[in-house]
Amino acid sequence: MKPTLPMNPTGWFQVAWSDEVRVGQVHRMRYFGRDLVAWRGHSGRVTVMDAYCEHLGAHLGYGGTVVEDRIRCPFHGWEWNDQGRNHCIPYEDRPNLGRRINTMPVVERNESIYVWHDVERRAPHFDVPDVFTGFASDGANNGANDGANDGASDGSDAYYPLCEHARLLDTGLELHPQYVLENGVDFAHFKYVHQVPIVPKFTRQEFEDPIAYVDFTITFDERDAGGSIEDIDSGVEALNCGVGLAVTKSWGMIDNRTVLATTPVDDSTCDVRFSVWIGRREGDDRDHSESADKHARGVIEQVEADLVIWSHQKYASPAALSRGEYPGFTALRTWAQQFYPDGRPTKEHTS
Repeated sequence: MKPTLPMNPTGWFQVAWSDEVRVGQVHRMRYFGRDLVAWRGHSGRVTVMDAYCEHLGAHLGYGGTVVEDRIRCPFHGWEWNDQGRNHCIPYEDRPNLGRRINTMPVVERNESIYVWHDVERRAPHFDVPDVFTGFASDGANNGANDGANDGASDGSDAYYPLCEHARLLDTGLELHPQYVLENGVDFAHFKYVHQVPIVPKFTRQEFEDPIAYVDFTITFDERDAGGSIEDIDSGVEALNCGVGLAVTKSWGMIDNRTVLATTPVDDSTCDVRFSVWIGRREGDDRDHSESADKHARGVIEQVEADLVIWSHQKYASPAALSRGEYPGFTALRTWAQQFYPDGRPTKEHTS
């Protein structure tokens, strides 16, 4: 099943976790129908570029090496810098200044590597939220820090570090990034997909700027819960960063922060990455906790339940929305139009 929305939206998209590209390492990947390589120079800076050398087309991900802050082609030793420009030809006295490998803008944040994609190659016009400082309750206004490489974020010490147990990668799924974002305004699916008797009450839905806000508090449906339930003050703040990223802060039942990233691979499939940071128990300064691992696994299982739906979903447009669903879905779909190359209403992208 091929998604009926365009698979080349503008925005930031995760292509790796930071620890997958170590200093001196070259990492192969394929996104937006392009073969790419990511490599980390000795300065620590990550570069993402087209995979093929401009000399004779060798793939830099097969035998390419990092030399200081350049990548060296395995075929003839041509070196290319982090701007994609030829630095040297080892058997000539000058570089080839007329050729350049296409590079992508990169932000490294949230222990992740993000690239900016735009079919018209326009510069980024919004930033990636920081999972620890990006929310209104953190005192931030747009969630991003200056600079491409961030150190430890303020507030991160209140959460256990991200580890393998708190990450999910699912590849080659036949879905579209917008399916994932629409889940955030879908109040009715909790009972049926996640088997939990909760009802979200939206306190904020702002779909204007490229970063949208969806906040809600959680109440329990006592009819499904089987009686009286002690009130728990809990809720979620969510930042939709274009159609490729959703960053959330949850409190109450399980305090956590998450990043859900959906990145197009080609015209029909996406890779989905999910990262979750669990709130640290007071007084616990360890980097690892069995309890935190258990909570992280529970949060990931909720996303896995969504993925079963998303990966077999057909985009419905116009959708047969109920009265209560109409405002949220309509606002989100109208907002999403700005990220598609032609800006057409999403309802026109049907089979």
